[in-house]
Amino acid sequence: MANILIVDDSRISRRVLRNSLELMGHTVVAEAGNGDEALTLYEEHHPDLVTMDITMPGMDGIECLFRMREMDPEAKVIMITAAGTNDKMVKAVKYGCLDYIVKPFDEELLREVITKHTA
Repeated sequence: MANILIVDDSRISRRVLRNSLELMGHTVVAEAGNGDEALTLYEEHHPDLVTMDITMPGMDGIECLFRMREMDPEAKVIMITAAGTNDKMVKAVKYGCLDYIVKPFDEELLREVITKHTA
């Protein structure tokens, strides 16, 4: 099972995602409410996978993804967002995100995507 960092400015979204991931047997090593926090926690915990929201105050998920992949080109990031606009998703893929899930997410889709990138 994977060690996962959750990045989302919504405490409720983080809690829902944490519960789902832990029920799947994964360990949530940390949660970040913004991009700056995420970069610090990524360096501290070196998780196997990061779930990242796109729309956050300050540094958004796209910029955070870019910086995270600069720090660690092997960083595995999945975008989980309600802001699934095409231009943002194209940019996220360009910057190295592995996949994306639209909120509210389907549990089975979440399981499939997480399994695909942690197996």
